[in-house]
Amino acid sequence: MELWDTVEPPAARRLVAGAVDLFAERGFGGASTRDIATAAALSPGAMYVHFPSKAELLARIVLIVHEAAHQVVTGSLARAEGSPARLRALVYALARFHAAHQRGCRVVQNELGALTPEDWARVREERRRVDALFRAEVEKGVAAGVFEVADVAGTTRAIVSMCVDVSRWYRPGGADTPEDVGALYAHLALQMVRALRC
Repeated sequence: MELWDTVEPPAARRLVAGAVDLFAERGFGGASTRDIATAAALSPGAMYVHFPSKAELLARIVLIVHEAAHQVVTGSLARAEGSPARLRALVYALARFHAAHQRGCRVVQNELGALTPEDWARVREERRRVDALFRAEVEKGVAAGVFEVADVAGTTRAIVSMCVDVSRWYRPGGADTPEDVGALYAHLALQMVRALRC
């Protein structure tokens, strides 16, 4: 299932999907609104019925990805108990998400600079919500004596960054599945916090 499958109406969904493909191939600046409409099998003017500008279309894509990532990592904690298990679940979920939705996530990471200041502010809040979940678990693990971390903020940033970076190198259809990537990164993260009891 693609992240944009819930976008309504169907014409807007096709525009989002077409834009993601074009932004992935050409970058935000290399895809015109006419190109996007053509990819969605719509007339050039039809895009403006759903999105006032290409920038607003990009903002919608970026927010969809960030909101979905937050939902996935939050849901991953439902059955995890104890800091090592909870950190493992968070990292598995975020790394797997960036592999499973590689194309959309890569567009997001590559095109953040094209957002308006207002849209960037909204996205920054979504990113902070995810970062806060990870940081809270690292802090809890340190407080409980099961993690050894000299710099909680720096270690948390490194863990989240390595998960997000999956979208830059991962290629669907390769030897590793998104689940393989998630499991490996979860293992690496526990090594980074020197988990004493897993």
